[in-house]
Amino acid sequence: MHTHAFPVLCDLDGVVWLAHQPIAGSVEAIARLRAAGHRVLFVTNNSASRIGEQEAALADIGITATGDVLSSALAAALLVRVGDRVMVCGGPGIDEALERRGAVVATRAPYDAVMVGFHRSFDYDVMRVAADAVRAGARLIGTNDDATYPTPDGPIPGGGAILSGIATAAGVRPIVAGKPYAPMAGLVRAETGMEDLRAVVMVGDRPDTDGRFARTLGCRYAQVWSGVTAREEHVSPTPSLVGDNLAAIVTQLLT
Repeated sequence: MHTHAFPVLCDLDGVVWLAHQPIAGSVEAIARLRAAGHRVLFVTNNSASRIGEQEAALADIGITATGDVLSSALAAALLVRVGDRVMVCGGPGIDEALERRGAVVATRAPYDAVMVGFHRSFDYDVMRVAADAVRAGARLIGTNDDATYPTPDGPIPGGGAILSGIATAAGVRPIVAGKPYAPMAGLVRAETGMEDLRAVVMVGDRPDTDGRFARTLGCRYAQVWSGVTAREEHVSPTPSLVGDNLAAIVTQLLT
C-alpha cells in the first residue's frame, strides 16, 4: 500500500459508467478514493461531448468532477496552433476544445488540419471532403483511434473506425492525440504537475488503450472487466491490479 496520496486516473466508459448508466459501486468507489486523499482524474477518449456536459453527467450520478475531466479533444487541440483553420469531423467537444485553443473551426477550404472523433452523422461526402483536404496538405488528427465504443447493448463503431476511413481515403497515417498516445500523456502531466508518475494508477477496461497509456505514462495499470474486454482475453501489457470493476480495484488500493 502507498501511504501517501497519489492521483488515480479513471477511464469513464466501461469503468465509471456505460452510456451514462453508472456501473455498480463506481460512485461509492470514487468517494472512497477522495476521502482517502487521492485526486481522481477522469481521462476519457470521448471527444464528442463538451467538458461541461461530461461534468454534468457525472454530477447526475453523484460525482462532482469540475476541473477533473481530461478528454481526447483537449489533447488533440494542443496539436494545432492558434489561428489554424480546422475541419471538424466530430462532435461539439472538438469545437469547444479548438475554440479554447484559439483555433478556427472552419467550414470551407483552405484547412490546416482535419480533426476526427466519434460522431453519428458521418457519411460519404464528409469522408470525401476530409480526404481532399488532407491530400491538399491539411494534417489529419484523430482525437482517438478506438475501433469501438462500449454501450449497455454492446460495442458500436468508435471514432477510430471513422478515422480509418478518412486515413485510407487520403492515403496517410493520422496523428492520434488520445490514449494511449503522447499528447494525452502530456495533458495528464500538465494537470497533475508530476513528471514521475510511477505511483499513479490508471484504471481502464481496454488494455490496448488504457494499459498502453499506463505504459506511456510510466504508471501502474488496473484492469477491470466491466467494459469491452472479456475476462478470458489475454491482457497485455500485464496489469498491476485486476478486478471485476472500479469498486474492486479501489478496495485493493485502500487495503
